[in-house]
Amino acid sequence: MTIGRFAPSPSGRMHLGNVFAALMAWCSARSQGGEIVLRIEDLDPQRTSAAFAGQIKTDLLRLGLDWDREAPWQSTRTAAYDEAFAKLESLGLVYPCYCSRSQVHAASAPHLGQSEYVYAGTCRNLTAAERAAKNRPPCWRLRVPPEAWTVRDRLQGDYTENLERDCGDFVLRRADGVYAYQLAVVVDDAANGVTEVVRGRDLLSSAPRQTYLFHLLGLPAPTYAHVPLLLAPDGRRLSKRDADMDLDALLSRFSPERLLGILAHAAGLLDRPEPISARDLASAFDWNRLRKEDIFLTLP
Repeated sequence: MTIGRFAPSPSGRMHLGNVFAALMAWCSARSQGGEIVLRIEDLDPQRTSAAFAGQIKTDLLRLGLDWDREAPWQSTRTAAYDEAFAKLESLGLVYPCYCSRSQVHAASAPHLGQSEYVYAGTCRNLTAAERAAKNRPPCWRLRVPPEAWTVRDRLQGDYTENLERDCGDFVLRRADGVYAYQLAVVVDDAANGVTEVVRGRDLLSSAPRQTYLFHLLGLPAPTYAHVPLLLAPDGRRLSKRDADMDLDALLSRFSPERLLGILAHAAGLLDRPEPISARDLASAFDWNRLRKEDIFLTLP
């Protein structure tokens, strides 16, 4: 059985880009007779809240996007992440990194996006004495090989990264002890039995490193489909700072069916932006019709 998932971060109200990714994940799983798991990604206690999580659930149900079960919140899953971290440590693949964010940026060039940098490996081979001389708590990185890892994406096609050159040793646990997204999402997708991950194209570059982690941990990797991003008419990515794209504001202007019809039409799934329920859209869902490129959205 296909098992898809929603994995929202409760750091604010849902915006239309969040809704679009959730809608595509829901339609894909439901069109295959599959299940949906809801997982609240509240790894960072400083940026997330239970109040926003409750609002996200309400908003999803207002749109007809239900789920079959709710996974344990990530804030309760530290023991599982500890176990995975210990396994990677036992393989000799984890090391402490004492670089500040500014040092990482100064030692490397931006890659794959405006805020993503390839780590230069500055702390990779520090001696025990050099580590002892550091006066700041470290984050912990995964040592990656100079190998190409390819993800066969259902919508975007094959995507390949040389982990060492294109990604670099990436963070598994922050200096404050919070586990990083890359490790947590792999452990949780496996624990939840997720077989299909549908999410925004901005996360495509995460797929090879996550596939590598699945391999190292001996866990089954899901299939991936990275859907286009919704962009404002001026090319800006939608974000939780865009009050006019906040779901509450949108549902004051449009019915849920009208809003879903606008999204489905913009994505290429409907010939006209006519109102449609989530159930009816799932019945007509077709990956071959879905656009690959990002969508410039102008609301009527």
